[in-house]
Amino acid sequence: MGGVSEPTPTRPRQVTLAAWMIMVGSVVVVAMVFDRIAGLHTMETRESIEKFLAEPPGDDLGVGVQGVISLLRTLSMVAAGCATAAAILGYQVLRRSRSARLALTVLAVPLFLTGMVTGGFVSSVVAASAAMLWLQPARDWFNGVSRPAAAPASTRSVAPPAPLAGREVPPRTSAPVPGGPPVAWPAPPSGAPRARPVAVVWACVLTWVFGALTALAMTVSAIAIAVDPELLLDEVHRQNPDLREQGISDGILAAATYVMAGFIVLWCLAAIVVAVLVWRRVGWARIVLLVSASACVGLSLLGSVLGAFLLVFPLVAGVATVALLVRTDARPWFDRTTPTGRQQQGAADPPR
Repeated sequence: MGGVSEPTPTRPRQVTLAAWMIMVGSVVVVAMVFDRIAGLHTMETRESIEKFLAEPPGDDLGVGVQGVISLLRTLSMVAAGCATAAAILGYQVLRRSRSARLALTVLAVPLFLTGMVTGGFVSSVVAASAAMLWLQPARDWFNGVSRPAAAPASTRSVAPPAPLAGREVPPRTSAPVPGGPPVAWPAPPSGAPRARPVAVVWACVLTWVFGALTALAMTVSAIAIAVDPELLLDEVHRQNPDLREQGISDGILAAATYVMAGFIVLWCLAAIVVAVLVWRRVGWARIVLLVSASACVGLSLLGSVLGAFLLVFPLVAGVATVALLVRTDARPWFDRTTPTGRQQQGAADPPR
């Protein structure tokens, strides 16, 4: 006899509380990052940075005010990207996704460190909530383990009554009597849908199209800068005329641009490969693509606010990809906890 599904363990309150703290805290971190970036160029911020750089240990760093502002902006954008991904993963945790729990644990470290730019307290709460998912009873719930409740002490020591002398107690049996009525066996559970959902198809197509276009655009931009470096340097010096006084040479700017372009190209290529795995029904690839699209949403949103209006297109594509992958008809397609072949075999077994 086979194919009988075990009951799903009830989600502990600890998991529900931790997941909601992660989602709400991540939204708060993103809002605080926006406020932080908006205030980077105020006179109050510049005065506080100048005061920090004029006293130990700031005077030993060897950077100027503009360098500190650029560093704060970069850390803030990384924090926003991590927080956006954490908010999506927090929702997946409520649906008992072990891959989402692992991804949250990895994101908790950079979110905690970069979140210090925005104050640190809320990002610390998000990181602590991610750690709560590895404690009991959350660990058993993610592993699908149901531990029976302990019996009361008053019922443990009670022995069954002894049979009366001189009387025979018929043995108890639960086997069906030959020739009796037929026994209704439980039907095997229905498996995951075989047809690829339309939401998964569109999520993969969006990732392939915008990933390829972004990688192509960054490659062309890097080649154009290599052919005519003044095209980039003139614009950078126009926006930040104090860079030469701070010791940032044109070579450093060009090298930083090449590194950033290479990183984005590798990110796009990795997202394209992950989308192929999602197309092939690999469960963990869906979580990785969710994290990648969420980080793209956070970074594109910040870039759009700072004036890079072309980032609106990857922003919309990232939001659409996340929305498609979290649809209720997409997640069951990746669920292979009950293989179809085993179910069919269990349904064909005669009752014993």
